[in-house]
Amino acid sequence: MSEDKLAKIVSLCRRRGFVFGGSEIYGGLSSIWDYGPLGAKLKKRIKDIWWDTYVEKREDIVGLDSSIAMHEGVFRASGHLEGFVDLLVDCPHCKKRFRIDKLEKINENLYKCLECKKHIDTQKSRPRKFNLMLKTNVSATEDEPYYAYLRPETAQGIFVNFGNVLEVTHKKLPFGIAQIGKA
Repeated sequence: MSEDKLAKIVSLCRRRGFVFGGSEIYGGLSSIWDYGPLGAKLKKRIKDIWWDTYVEKREDIVGLDSSIAMHEGVFRASGHLEGFVDLLVDCPHCKKRFRIDKLEKINENLYKCLECKKHIDTQKSRPRKFNLMLKTNVSATEDEPYYAYLRPETAQGIFVNFGNVLEVTHKKLPFGIAQIGKA
């Protein structure tokens, strides 16, 4: 889909109350959206139809709704803390940030910017590690932080709770666990 077409769709959705920019009145947050009245209604209907079709009408699937914040150990065991890292580089010309693996490589230290098409010299604009895991403090105090991570996908809740689900449902393998939620 072209950027122009996508911009038109987003603009229409904003005008009609399907989505609003997250924290928009305070400057907004890039890539974070809130559902407006029509968006919330549409989202709920889609979720209800999905849940009814893939959970309620099937004997071999059970539902789960796990927390979005999870213990650090979950992500150490899965390799997410070490493996969910991208190298990002800032373009000194247009001031935008890009994943280095998505840029056109000219030579060992030179890349072409996706936005302004000028060259980015990684000797001057050094790539930085960006961990895709969002860390949050779940401690009651700031001086003794206890960190948890927001799950990057809904599957972690299913994996962590598999034994609990198996125990309470008495299901026999194979069976499925379905979850709808934010990640």
